[in-house]
Amino acid sequence: MTGRRQENLKRLFAPLSVAFVGGRSAELAAAQCLAGGFEGAIRCVNPRRKDMAGLPCFSQVEDLPEPPDAVFLAVPSSVAVEAVEVLRQKGAGGVVCYTAGFGETGAAGAQLERRLVAAAGEMALVGPNCSGMLNYAHKAVLWPFDHGGTDVQGGIAVERGAAFITQSGMLGNTVTMNRRALPFSHIVSSGNQAALGVEDFLEVLLEDPSVSSIGLYIESLRDVPRFAEAALRALELGKPIVAQKVGTSEIGARLTVTHTGSLSGAKELYRALFRRFGIIPVESPVAMIEALKLATFAGIPKGLRIAGLTCSGGDSTMLADSGAPLGLSYPQPSHAVASHLKKQLPAIATVSNPLDYTTPLWGHEEPLVTVFDAFFREGFDAAVMVQDYPTLVRGASYEPYLADLRAFARSTKKAGIPGAVCSILPENLDEEVRSNMIGLGIAPLQGIDHALEALAGVARFGTLREKIVERVGPADLRLVPPHPVDFDGAGLLDEWEGKQRLAAVGLAVPRGCKCDSDAAPAAAARIGFPVAVKLLCADLPHKSDAGALCLNLKNETEVAESIERILSNIAVKGIHVSQPKFLVERMIEGAIAEILVGVRHDPLFGPVLVIGSGGLLTELVGDACVLLLPCSHDDIREALASLKVSRILQGYRGAPAANRDRLVERIHRISRFALDNPGKVVELDVNPLIATDRDAIAADVLLRLAEA
Repeated sequence: MTGRRQENLKRLFAPLSVAFVGGRSAELAAAQCLAGGFEGAIRCVNPRRKDMAGLPCFSQVEDLPEPPDAVFLAVPSSVAVEAVEVLRQKGAGGVVCYTAGFGETGAAGAQLERRLVAAAGEMALVGPNCSGMLNYAHKAVLWPFDHGGTDVQGGIAVERGAAFITQSGMLGNTVTMNRRALPFSHIVSSGNQAALGVEDFLEVLLEDPSVSSIGLYIESLRDVPRFAEAALRALELGKPIVAQKVGTSEIGARLTVTHTGSLSGAKELYRALFRRFGIIPVESPVAMIEALKLATFAGIPKGLRIAGLTCSGGDSTMLADSGAPLGLSYPQPSHAVASHLKKQLPAIATVSNPLDYTTPLWGHEEPLVTVFDAFFREGFDAAVMVQDYPTLVRGASYEPYLADLRAFARSTKKAGIPGAVCSILPENLDEEVRSNMIGLGIAPLQGIDHALEALAGVARFGTLREKIVERVGPADLRLVPPHPVDFDGAGLLDEWEGKQRLAAVGLAVPRGCKCDSDAAPAAAARIGFPVAVKLLCADLPHKSDAGALCLNLKNETEVAESIERILSNIAVKGIHVSQPKFLVERMIEGAIAEILVGVRHDPLFGPVLVIGSGGLLTELVGDACVLLLPCSHDDIREALASLKVSRILQGYRGAPAANRDRLVERIHRISRFALDNPGKVVELDVNPLIATDRDAIAADVLLRLAEA
């Protein structure tokens, strides 16, 4: 995005004047803007009307007394291009193009959309084919539907709210109607993203002081490196991004010949992107709202060490059971803290985390403050208390619950940690209760599962942010941008050549040689038995499927017989190889585990590293982790630890452990090979990379290069 267009987008997000151009939809949007209390100038344009929404109409855009900062455009697509051209000439800041009938309709519509973008020039163009934009921070409503948002929650005026960017128009309207006490600063329906996309909106909204956090409903991204830069900025500013990614179609329709391609589809790539930059993934708008609410009202935990408080043994069990699979940690009280708590708690209480402080203390604010203060001495990152309020009861019956809430708020504030109260059932926190919590700086979370999911996600964001602060800069997280790659011109190297390329950068390969059929037996004797014999053929990437390899050959006779067997196998399958060459290699001894390591180049994400269980387990288990490049040794170590095969690497049932340091180093060298050959490595499989107690050795290599 150019500097001038970004300045125009800032005008659109903080307008002093707005204009509504069109008919019925424009009139509805103007009425919504008036009802929202926009204090700037509101202009309406329609050549056939004298007024709209009670405001006088100008007959054409040229008649407007000033260039509008923001325009809601709802005219037929046949005249939209001309209208945008005139608005650009007039000096408008940005246009929210509600009009449909562009790229979503086919080739003719796509051509019209290109003309629309050209007409907009440096203006900020949102859409077309979008629902509009709701700006609660400046009360500028460019939206033709009734909506439920406000800058007040539970009678409390809030200074900051969540921004929400959605590629589904009406979902923006839906979330404004939430009864979960989440205030919004902005709602942006991005539509076709003809000129501006999620990345552009993020860059501007993150810098807006009225924005506490940002929710995204994503179908696809246009510019992954720019999105990543925005996510880094979000980490620096402490503003979490919560994303619901929908759609499972693959990015790039290229056929792949490696396991790496099948293990690193669109879903896995987005997961890797979100994990790298602390973006909080959710599966539903409900989970998104809870995470945004936590960040807005309670703040960002610095880690996953959680203090749990309940007034019921059952609630404590649910809190522990639901939190543990999400990675939340409930450290148990130290001996000193436990001794102190035993003096403060009733005899029926058990000192633990989560802590059931029991019903005898329920409703007694001062004793609870004493207990909570002592409990929080352990240095937790956040605290959560479980309470379900009797929504049909009011008045004095609420007081014991509110006393617990006040004690919790006082103690979390004193400890300097974010605090949240969650209900087991979502509906058991009514508006009055939520208002009380918000006023005390406590996040009201509804439904224990979504609450803990939100807590885990926001805490991971906080953990990564702390790491960046320690690193004094996020440079090592930045992605390598995609390079132009000639996919159609790429070719496979044979295994010998692929191994030589990787051996040159420090990858360990078996002792071996390339030879013809007559020389193979003698070559095997020089190398040392047992050996493997493989047919070298770039057009035969999966040799085992064609019977083109033999393993564990113990003498020259077996080698000669294996050559005949391989040639017979490929002949049966109709494979002809003129002047066949063979790879003779010493068998790798002391194998502990087989690991797959692969790299492929994705058109949007750039170079991608896949680490997983290798050999036969690749297809049977699907045990893999995807990393975006560049990656560090620590990233690789964490990826290995996340795999099921990690237990075997540690030494399973008395077996020796693999040399994990050497394995990590070999994998890192493979990733560096891809980075040192930008735009050339289309696909690379080292499968298996055999881990031993001394090293990690590439048993098989499949390499497809754009230069080959």
